[in-house]
Amino acid sequence: MKDAAPTTIYLSDYTPFGFTVDSVHLTFRLAPTATRVISKISFTPNPDATDKTFFLHGEELDLKWARINGTEVSPVVSDDGLRCDVPDSAFVWEAEVEISPETNTALEGLYMSNGMYCTQCEAEGFRKITYYPDRPDVMSVFTVRIEGDEKVKLSNGNPKDQGEGWTEWHDPWPKPAYLFALVAGDLVNHPDRFTTMSGKEVELNIWVRPGDEGKCAFGMEALKKSMAWDEEKYGCEYDLDIFNIVAVDDFNMGAMENKGLNIFNSSCVLASPETSTDGNFERIEAIIAHEYFHNWTGNRITCRDWFQLCLKEGLTVFRDAQFTADMRSEPVKRISDVIDLRARQFPEDQGPLSHPVRPESFQEINNFYTATVYEKGAEVIGMLKTLVGDEAYSNALDLYFDRHDGQACTIEDWLQVFEDATGRDLGQFKLWYSQSGTPRLRVSDSWKNGTYILTFTQNTPPTPGQDVKDPKVIPIAVGLLNPNGDEVTPTQILEMTAETQSFSFDGLATKPVPSILRGFSAPVVLDRESSREERAFLLAHDTDAFNRWEAGRNLCRESLVATITEGTPHDDAWLDALEKVVRTETLDPAFRALMLAGPTQSELAQVLFDRGVTPDPDAIWDATESLRQHIAHRWKAWIGDAMRAVAVTDPYSPDAHQSGKRSLAAALLSLQTVLDGGAAAQAQYDNADNMTLQITAFTQLLRSGNGAAATQAFYDQWKDDRLVMDKWFGIQVGVARPESAVDVARRLTEHSAFDWTNPNRFRAVMGGFAMNHAGFHRKDGAGYAFLTDWLIKLDDKNPQTTARMCSVFQTWKRYDADRQSLIQEQLQRLKNKPALSRDTDEMVTRILG
Repeated sequence: MKDAAPTTIYLSDYTPFGFTVDSVHLTFRLAPTATRVISKISFTPNPDATDKTFFLHGEELDLKWARINGTEVSPVVSDDGLRCDVPDSAFVWEAEVEISPETNTALEGLYMSNGMYCTQCEAEGFRKITYYPDRPDVMSVFTVRIEGDEKVKLSNGNPKDQGEGWTEWHDPWPKPAYLFALVAGDLVNHPDRFTTMSGKEVELNIWVRPGDEGKCAFGMEALKKSMAWDEEKYGCEYDLDIFNIVAVDDFNMGAMENKGLNIFNSSCVLASPETSTDGNFERIEAIIAHEYFHNWTGNRITCRDWFQLCLKEGLTVFRDAQFTADMRSEPVKRISDVIDLRARQFPEDQGPLSHPVRPESFQEINNFYTATVYEKGAEVIGMLKTLVGDEAYSNALDLYFDRHDGQACTIEDWLQVFEDATGRDLGQFKLWYSQSGTPRLRVSDSWKNGTYILTFTQNTPPTPGQDVKDPKVIPIAVGLLNPNGDEVTPTQILEMTAETQSFSFDGLATKPVPSILRGFSAPVVLDRESSREERAFLLAHDTDAFNRWEAGRNLCRESLVATITEGTPHDDAWLDALEKVVRTETLDPAFRALMLAGPTQSELAQVLFDRGVTPDPDAIWDATESLRQHIAHRWKAWIGDAMRAVAVTDPYSPDAHQSGKRSLAAALLSLQTVLDGGAAAQAQYDNADNMTLQITAFTQLLRSGNGAAATQAFYDQWKDDRLVMDKWFGIQVGVARPESAVDVARRLTEHSAFDWTNPNRFRAVMGGFAMNHAGFHRKDGAGYAFLTDWLIKLDDKNPQTTARMCSVFQTWKRYDADRQSLIQEQLQRLKNKPALSRDTDEMVTRILG
């Protein structure tokens, strides 16, 4: 039978916990299937709470005994916790429980990964470790004793003491239980040191399994850069004597910011030129920065309840984006973020999983670690910074850290800081946190007697539970160019607050060409009728890098849509304009590579759907592939020379300069493969001295249909490297032709190296398959059935990964009736699974609507 009917939790029902926690002492006696956890917790009645019920969360715990002030008690134990009568004054609670880390396949709480003990407590994993008020507004100082034979035993804070078979840690900074961490195993460290701005020496370590020591240097440098950047840009200094990172193979997420002991998915910290791509290096740098930045925006100041998740995540994503922009290329970073936002968050906003940046309710909090909370949450921070200005933003952050250090806060606390620092009323701006959906911004213009007028109308379509939307504050960055391509009006921020609003520009000699929404100043869909000639003009002349890229992408999209819907030839005038950009050697190669990357097939499906056209995945695949063929033959005279011009001859470095050259070379190699059937790709594969070159060549060999030998050679070379093998699995199914994608995916699941219980390996195959748009949406429904079979199987082991993978079905209503029926059938089959987890049940129910 299914899990018990899920309970809906509402933001409006928040009440403080009845007790404060003054201190926590935990003792762990480690054993794979019988770990004992002894807790000693000091409680005091909370004067701010009206409900003094003593309830401690607890799941899958075997309670051995419990005492209050030394006297044994018999609490009432249920599946989700325990209740007990307690004194009406301060008291000490003690308990001992037994848990089984080895059989904990959900990877929440304390579990084992390849013989190593590790934890994941966000959001509600601590309740699987011991009985405790597992909520983020309950903060306390922790002391942890770990007993066991493991060589390395780590927890939060600073090392306090150790002896034969035991180690003790003390964290002096109050924290909620979700930030608790413990790691124990036979690990080796990559050490370093960092001197903070006040002169304090901090010991740094990256802990890994033996054999991975050679993949830690880049991560360590990224950590030190992050620490220095946070001091310089935000004045945030590290506050412990030691900072530890641990690489874990089995991990549901990318990484976790536990105070002083960050736990990372191995794929997000281990790197070497031979095994990692440029994209891996950049991602590792960003994730290490993100988790470190949480030390202040998440740990020192945390969220009062899980509805405020965007308070820590949106702000920290924004901060790590600033960091990457400073470390690499600001325009390329911004364009890349918008591509990701449109690919992941916009569909979420426009479908059955739509929810506000701060949700009003949830059944399973794990399902709200979403692109809306993270990426759109970061966009909201960016808009706020744009509206108040850089100096006011900096002053407000200083006030935020000063006022709320050591507290569990809300979005209201965050916005109040900005109101106090700037004098602005942010009541209307708060709608970005409470209203779901992506606003659509329509634009018209007029020109008369030297005055140019832009008129904007905003509309946010209805979303589940929110039929009516109020106008939001939208910062619109606008610049004007004259017909010669010169900028006559530099970027201005137009602050839109009404449903319809006009802005005038006076004293102009000629009608300008507008550059609207520069830098993607707000997460909206911009609807403006403009000619192909105007877009080509912006592609050639716009001084804003984002809008220059946007003009090129719009031209590509319109050409593809016309081919799909009308069968028209590809637009050669646009390709001539694009050629000039790609061949302009003074432009950043990474930017030129982005110009060559057209819209994704899923994005084209959404564009067609928005225009009232039912998208056909096969027709979309045919159009994008034919465009690649057309471009290759049109540019065949110079592609080879262009590839040689950006070839890197210096020793490998993952820096922005070299990475940009390799990204452009990879885009050109895709075109060259059309011309030579994979000959250039084979030569690159044979001579590659780094993973970026090898993997791009391997990808093109597979696309050419001549990749059989490389597939076997790649496997033979890398079969003992688990992270490289994830790439091997994912690429094969990701680039498979639509008609064979299901067969390729099925064959890969039958491979001896496919471990479906490992989240990375499962995501490599199933995620890669779902990204193969036409292959996943195969007309006979085989793709839907294949994935659902695996989701049903995984749900019993790992509900979190299962539930998140369900989101690939969220766009199901934009396809034809036959595909809708086939998807609905599979979703209903999943929903009817006996003992379906709460996580997956909520996701499927919301997707079905």
